[in-house]
Amino acid sequence: MITQLQSPDKSKIIYPDDNGEPMSDNTEQFRLIVWIKENLELLFAGAVDVFVAGNLLWYPVEGNNKISQAPDVMVAFGRPKGYRGSYQQWNEDNIVPQVAFEIWSPGNRLTPMLQKLRFYEQYGVEEYYLYDPANVDLTVWERREERLEPIEEVNGWVSPRMGVRFQVSETELEIFRPDGTPFVSFVELAQLREQAESRAEQERQRAEQERQRAEQAETMLEQERSRSQALEAKLRDMGIDLNQL
Repeated sequence: MITQLQSPDKSKIIYPDDNGEPMSDNTEQFRLIVWIKENLELLFAGAVDVFVAGNLLWYPVEGNNKISQAPDVMVAFGRPKGYRGSYQQWNEDNIVPQVAFEIWSPGNRLTPMLQKLRFYEQYGVEEYYLYDPANVDLTVWERREERLEPIEEVNGWVSPRMGVRFQVSETELEIFRPDGTPFVSFVELAQLREQAESRAEQERQRAEQERQRAEQAETMLEQERSRSQALEAKLRDMGIDLNQL
């Protein structure tokens, strides 16, 4: 007798929101993840069809909850913003997150990192960025047909998808928006906002002082006119016509 194996009901498969791994191993890795993710959120704040996430599990294959990856940061163009417990690709018009970032930490090992590269290559990521803060080293892969190929020169590299430019100095990674302004931390952003608000308040105070000075000048001019008119009237009462002098 032949027994047919029944495939599991896909609707009953649970896709966990958590893979049990920490988001980061140290403060520097966490800072960089937040820095990249939040600046990309800010960059695409006006684009309703660009979804940015940090440490979100991505399931590329419906019916298989064993195949997943949680990029430190990922960007999916063509998908709306909003809450997700995980990125289930078949529920996202089968759109692959086109961009993935990973931040290397001392807890990372070479084999799992190579597995991540193969995962991103196999499931269609277009741009993959791996940054090692300890060695200030950025590696960039770009999809060319079916493979992710490393970019030879990363300094000055401009992302085809995001439009941002990458620069690696001797001490840090810098990322610049398409308009040339650098990515900043939210502390720096708050400081810039405070400085802008302070400059605006100073300008408001200066404008108010100018208005008050103009009002005072107008008042003095009006008082001078009144005194002149009063003097002319008094002189006329005395029979003196200034126009005949």
